[in-house]
Amino acid sequence: MTKTASNPRRVFYPLMIISVAMFAMLSSVMAAPEPTKPTPAELRKHKAAKAKAATAKTVKPKGMNPKRAGIPKVALKDKIGFIMYTVSNKTLKLTAHLYPLAAKDSREIKLEAKTGGKWTTVATSTVRENAYGNCARYRKVKANAWNTLFRVEKWDTTKDIEVRVVALDGVATYEGLIRKDPIDKNEIVVAAFTGNSNKVRAMRPDIVKNVLAHKADLLFFSGDQSYDHCFHYEAWMLFGRQFGELTRQAPSVALPDDHDVGQGNIWGSNGKVSQISVGNDGGFFMPLSYVNEVYFAQTAHMPDAYDPTPILRGIGVCYGSFVIGGVDFAIIEDRKFKTGPAEVIVGDLKTWEGRVDHIGDPKIDPMTVDFPEAKLLGERQLKFLNAWSKDWAGAEMKCVLSQTVLANAAHYHGKTGNFVVADMDSNGWPQTGRNNALKEIRRGYAFMLCGDQHLATVLHHGVDEFKDSGWSFCVPSIVNYYNRWWRPKTKAVKPLDRKAVMPNLGSYYDGFTNKITIYAYANPGQNPKISNHKCAERAAGHGIVRFDKNKRTITMECWPRGVDVTKPNAPQFPGWPITITQQDNYGRTAKAWLPKLNLSTADAVVQIIDESNKESVYTIRIKGTTFQPKVFKAGTYTIVVGEGETAKTLTGITATASPDEAGTQAVKL
Repeated sequence: MTKTASNPRRVFYPLMIISVAMFAMLSSVMAAPEPTKPTPAELRKHKAAKAKAATAKTVKPKGMNPKRAGIPKVALKDKIGFIMYTVSNKTLKLTAHLYPLAAKDSREIKLEAKTGGKWTTVATSTVRENAYGNCARYRKVKANAWNTLFRVEKWDTTKDIEVRVVALDGVATYEGLIRKDPIDKNEIVVAAFTGNSNKVRAMRPDIVKNVLAHKADLLFFSGDQSYDHCFHYEAWMLFGRQFGELTRQAPSVALPDDHDVGQGNIWGSNGKVSQISVGNDGGFFMPLSYVNEVYFAQTAHMPDAYDPTPILRGIGVCYGSFVIGGVDFAIIEDRKFKTGPAEVIVGDLKTWEGRVDHIGDPKIDPMTVDFPEAKLLGERQLKFLNAWSKDWAGAEMKCVLSQTVLANAAHYHGKTGNFVVADMDSNGWPQTGRNNALKEIRRGYAFMLCGDQHLATVLHHGVDEFKDSGWSFCVPSIVNYYNRWWRPKTKAVKPLDRKAVMPNLGSYYDGFTNKITIYAYANPGQNPKISNHKCAERAAGHGIVRFDKNKRTITMECWPRGVDVTKPNAPQFPGWPITITQQDNYGRTAKAWLPKLNLSTADAVVQIIDESNKESVYTIRIKGTTFQPKVFKAGTYTIVVGEGETAKTLTGITATASPDEAGTQAVKL
């Protein structure tokens, strides 16, 4: 096995296959045998096969639900299906998603806000009707986007403001509520979802009711809002009917993942063209227009990108950050830049079901597929995370929102007998890219929230040592049609004292030998009677994360489908809730200490810089007026306390072996 792009096998194998095929073709032409009369046995076999084929059911394309979501016929007054919005840096971005308009219908649309009891126009736009483009498998499918984006600068974030979208010369209206920035709330609540499978197309009243009861400040849809490959517009409008009651009154993030863009899996490879629908050669398989319309529909309302430079072929990006109520959320696109396995893996790697992205042979050394040149987040997003970890303007705590988890935490896939050693669709691969991402994220003591894996987990991640980095919560699927299980074949390196909760908790090496410590998981079938909802036995549900700014704690809740969260003692999945502290998100053991800081101002930002390489070790907004910085090697350091022009800088501070030896340092701000 080799890592280099110049490997002669990359050229030789295809040429050999072509040569063999040409030889066989020429041979068949040059020496074709004379046709012979079939034997009676062959005739009976042919007749039986023909009869069987006549009665066989039509096989639908793999991955497609035979029942499409379709577009319901709606009255003119109901042509506006739903809205989504965010507010960042006092800029409101709101998208309206409409049902198809007739040629004669007006395309003019406006956004109004209620002030003093009267509706006032704050923005106008035109309905987009951009074509998705032909699907590779259903070339006769024609779909347009039917949406628009409103942008309003200098939005008043100090109060709730009623808004409405008005279309068709006032015939169609849709009302929403832009909430004030909840900076005065101590607890910021995030509701998180993933995997809105088309196997169950019904409405989601149990989830909507529960999330309204949670009073979530942010809705996070981590991906796979649509499973209808080729029919995103239909599925997206169904998503609006399912969740529009939530998105019209709370800010939301909706990251596209593989099924949203019409692929079984995706390794975006910076936007190149994928030649196969499974996508493991890297890139996007669907037409460029389709990909761009998916991204516009799901992300145009999100905060401005950190660096809006498009990737290959003009595909846009949405990674960036925004602050809600003192919690700073980084949005990363952990699929878009990721290298495809087939781009770097050559040779005879034994896989499960012949898939290059699944390692099935436990004898394979997982480190042989750790290609340093393979990308995960890519340099652009690593640069963003580095800058974001240092910027604490308006923030008390930090959280990273991503499509999936930086680990390979599933052992069985699809059926309980399908054991997979390692899955490259997870962000446990590539290992070097995974570790680089964790190193940047932990610099800001950031918590990680994600989905996609069809398996809810709480993990404490490690790079060089177990638990030396941050924590993640991978939330359960809304509809979990493709099951995965945490069921390790090896014993924990160090078990956790939580046997009463569930077995197999503790520190493990995942399939790629990444260090993870698992604190909870929700396997399908392990809690069949937790509720009467038909999806609950497959471990479907949603996640809630509570950021307590006073205590600097993070509480993770995992709620099954069908459970009424308003009832006393409503059951969560076993193992939840779990509460950690902000500082648990950089669990690295101290090797040396800097002086204990006594500050004149509470809750200041403290940054530690290694003077040997000028790199930021970490930055955090402390709670209170005292803080003793830990460091991870001997040497001299710079301590920056405070923000902006009032910040104080202490240079040449020598680290000591123990906290007591380091002494104290008073800092007046």
